[in-house]
Amino acid sequence: MNSKPPLIILSGPTATGKTDLSVLFALQHDLEIISADSAQVYRGMNIGSAKITEEEKKGIPHHLIDVCDIKEDYSAFRFKEMAEEAIADIYKRGKIPLVVGGTGFYIQALLKGVNFDDEGPDEKYRSMLQSLADEKGISYIHEMLKEIDPESAVKIPEGNVKRVIRALEYHHLTGKKISEHNEEESKRASKYNSAYFVLMDDRDLMYERIDKRVDKMMDAGLEREVRSLLENGADPSMVSMQAIGYKEMIPYIKGEYSLEEAVYQIKLRTRHFAKRQVTWYKREPDVIYINRGEFNNDNEKMSEFMYRECLKRGILNE
Repeated sequence: MNSKPPLIILSGPTATGKTDLSVLFALQHDLEIISADSAQVYRGMNIGSAKITEEEKKGIPHHLIDVCDIKEDYSAFRFKEMAEEAIADIYKRGKIPLVVGGTGFYIQALLKGVNFDDEGPDEKYRSMLQSLADEKGISYIHEMLKEIDPESAVKIPEGNVKRVIRALEYHHLTGKKISEHNEEESKRASKYNSAYFVLMDDRDLMYERIDKRVDKMMDAGLEREVRSLLENGADPSMVSMQAIGYKEMIPYIKGEYSLEEAVYQIKLRTRHFAKRQVTWYKREPDVIYINRGEFNNDNEKMSEFMYRECLKRGILNE
């Protein structure tokens, strides 16, 4: 019998249907859900983050949603801390947590206890790098990363300024490459007895759903939501405003390009993000793939498969 505490994870690229499947599975097995989403954590960011509604929750407790102000920084380190608190709370009630979301780095941090912030932040150095990015462009600091850690430069897109700065800062503090550090950390044994499911779908179908989702967000009032956030103190440089859907709307609101261009950029960046997510999962060991097509897109059948896999691992009982 496995003595480690039980944990179930449902991840996968954006727009694959994680929300509906997770709620069904949680209802069937009396689970509580912890969100591993980097945007749904923020209050006021509802439409662009495809935040689950109260109706969609169907009474299932959801943790780490609407717990941060838009001015706060949210990182994998902070997610790990807050998720561990939520997990401990769920265990006290005799229940099992189901972690749901597409931010693979967050999940790795939770599963493996990755200590990527051991050195602590160097705020002065971070500010200097941010200033360089503002003055000379994001490509400039991405080129800096290419020189010291080409492996990380390949994995981290230049648009993800926060991670580029973190990688440069890590090298500045330790003299080591963060790519090597992350590789070592990923080999750690998990402290949980976990079942790590990854929901996948045909790429063309996934891209089609992404386009439809973005159109739905626009119809639901994404532009109004972003304008409201800006009026209430959001700044384009904030971590929260780097989220896809928000970042692209701001130049449109400032009159820098058309609404059509903003929508195009959101769809394009979401597709690129989904592609990076797929690449990430391929590198992760011990994941259990759920290919939607093999189950005829039937959530009941997918939920039954998840249950059988959890039974094998002693996470759920008959």
